[in-house]
Amino acid sequence: MSAAFLLAVIGHPVAHSRSPAIHAAFARALGHAVAYERLDAPPGQFAAVLAAFAARGARGCNVTVPYKFDAHAAAARHTPRAVLAGAANTLRFDAAGWLADNTDGAGLVHDLGVHAGWPLAGQRLLLLGAGGAAAGVLGALVAARPAAIQVVNRTVAKAQLLCQRHADHAAAHGVALAAAPLAELGGGFGGIVNATASSLQGAELALPAGLLATGGWAVDLMYGAAAAPFLAWARAQGGQARDGLGMLVAQAAESYALWLGQRPDTAPVLRALRAEVDAA
Repeated sequence: MSAAFLLAVIGHPVAHSRSPAIHAAFARALGHAVAYERLDAPPGQFAAVLAAFAARGARGCNVTVPYKFDAHAAAARHTPRAVLAGAANTLRFDAAGWLADNTDGAGLVHDLGVHAGWPLAGQRLLLLGAGGAAAGVLGALVAARPAAIQVVNRTVAKAQLLCQRHADHAAAHGVALAAAPLAELGGGFGGIVNATASSLQGAELALPAGLLATGGWAVDLMYGAAAAPFLAWARAQGGQARDGLGMLVAQAAESYALWLGQRPDTAPVLRALRAEVDAA
């Protein structure tokens, strides 16, 4: 069957990606004909894989690690949130050239606010990490108007640069945004977002007790076993803990809307995916 829309996820590795199943569910719900592929791009081959895919008449693609910065650089045009992040996880191919977007932050905020029902406005938040994952979500977190966001990274200068890039955005939304070493933070954060690479390695972060307020929430951008150490720490602090599965589905819906003009309902897809992951 020839599909009306050709889509893919590009990264390395991508064999584990759940994106094809997520987008197939969206397409069924909305009555679209979609073919969604996994395209592995070995080191140094992202540009070639992307060009070959576009030449096949592709509508667009998701981009995962380690190529979100490459995707941003490859595009002729960028959405405001991609410009702010400096990285892209979504590309749309059309006559005007490739458009880069970053749907990670919108996906995270949707998951926290809609799926989980957790508050962001007026909260004091902590963002752990200052790499591509953190850059992708910071703009949307700021737009949710928390009272303050502290950014912590092993290299403090990298966290400072991330805050500087978002300084005008934070000021426009009345959010106090700053970078600081972990030892200088104090505690009692209402929400903590783990965007570090520790979860990719299944490693436990050395975080002090009291960092998360009792009853506060904590989310890891990874899901499954990779997120387990951070989530266990959060629960031990008396907090609510959530992995990144809901964000994965919600950011996919943002990408789908960019490509095909309709935003799918995320709740039923998330329920099915959660049952599948929990049963694994």
